[in-house]
Amino acid sequence: MPSKSQKKNNSGSNAAAANGGISRLLAILGMLTALLCSVVYVAEQNLDKFYVFELDHLQDLAKRSVEHHGNNTRGAVKYIVDELSERLPAHVNVEEEWVFNNAGGAMGAMYIIHASITEYLIIFGTAVGTEGHTGRHTADDYFHILTGTQMAYVPGEYEPEVYPPGTVHHLRRGEVKQYKMPESCFAMEYARGWIPPMLFFGFADGLSSTLDFPTLWKTTYITGKLMIGQLLHAKF
Repeated sequence: MPSKSQKKNNSGSNAAAANGGISRLLAILGMLTALLCSVVYVAEQNLDKFYVFELDHLQDLAKRSVEHHGNNTRGAVKYIVDELSERLPAHVNVEEEWVFNNAGGAMGAMYIIHASITEYLIIFGTAVGTEGHTGRHTADDYFHILTGTQMAYVPGEYEPEVYPPGTVHHLRRGEVKQYKMPESCFAMEYARGWIPPMLFFGFADGLSSTLDFPTLWKTTYITGKLMIGQLLHAKF
């Protein structure tokens, strides 16, 4: 039977071993965090090199789709996808799969044309109107209105921002607004920056409010499939 002094020594040894294990774990976590921060910093300085879509071309394309198709949203979407798939065939999803999207209290549906680590391009809209919070994001967001009207509001202003067809609403990275689509409204939405952190905003309402798990699964499946496909093309 061990003596009291032996028990005390064993307890001290166990405590020292536990403290040493925690110290090693913290050191490893610290090194991994430093490595991740370094990678993110380098990537941040070179984000422009990862983009495949051009801002001027997308704005021109959205305007031309409005000029050619007016209130025919289906025709405008086809016009956009046809040109993009011809221009960037490896980066455009031509399978028109629509899913509901609940985010920031607003509800609509979206067709994901492109999804990667640094860019996404979707058609988003609703035929009955919606209103909500834009979210505060790690990417610049360009909302090209195809049909209908979008309105936006920032604290301190007394008049809304109004975006009719053919215009683009630029929500700068890190900024936030209230927005509203009073009636039927569809837009081509393009974001460039860090896309994965934005997914938490896109999934929050589904996980905490609507509990529409089939839609969450379908959204996750499509997004994951497209992102992995782009990584296989060396597109981040």
